[in-house]
Amino acid sequence: MSIQIYILSKLMDENNYPYKLKKELSYPIPFDQMINLSESKLYYHFDSLSKQGLIEQIEIIKEEHRPDKQVFSITDKGRKQLPLKIYQLIENAESISEMIVGLVNLRFVETDKVIPIIERKIEQSLIKKDHLNQIYHRIDVNGSTREVVDFMESYYVSQLEQSIHWWEVLLEKLKTKVM
Repeated sequence: MSIQIYILSKLMDENNYPYKLKKELSYPIPFDQMINLSESKLYYHFDSLSKQGLIEQIEIIKEEHRPDKQVFSITDKGRKQLPLKIYQLIENAESISEMIVGLVNLRFVETDKVIPIIERKIEQSLIKKDHLNQIYHRIDVNGSTREVVDFMESYYVSQLEQSIHWWEVLLEKLKTKVM
């Protein structure tokens, strides 16, 4: 879904073609390599968005000794779906790193609709942390197994605390309109 949000957001700015978007993803930071995005995967998402009626091919640019360039535009349906896809991405994300494309494109959504989603994520994380604490304190072990259990508890609780911290930082930025 992140790739589709990326494509739709770029087409909101201007009509474009897949190869150009792939190049933009690869320079100066090779995001395409970081997310393992091949040209065929990108074309697959263009095709999928086209079949959904969210984008449409508007032109084919022919150049001598070069492959044809299919230029796409976002449709009215695509303009309406982009914010919904961003909300869905943020809602389904289990970590901030999973929603980066959505955060980069917050200009297409209402921040006031994102805030309650983040608040729920904080609440769920706090409940999960409390639940983990209860589970680990009920585990009856001793010796070297106790060391492993204590290690696991420390690890998972610290992971949750880090997540909660960054959810709270994000929430504050959204509330103060910094993002």
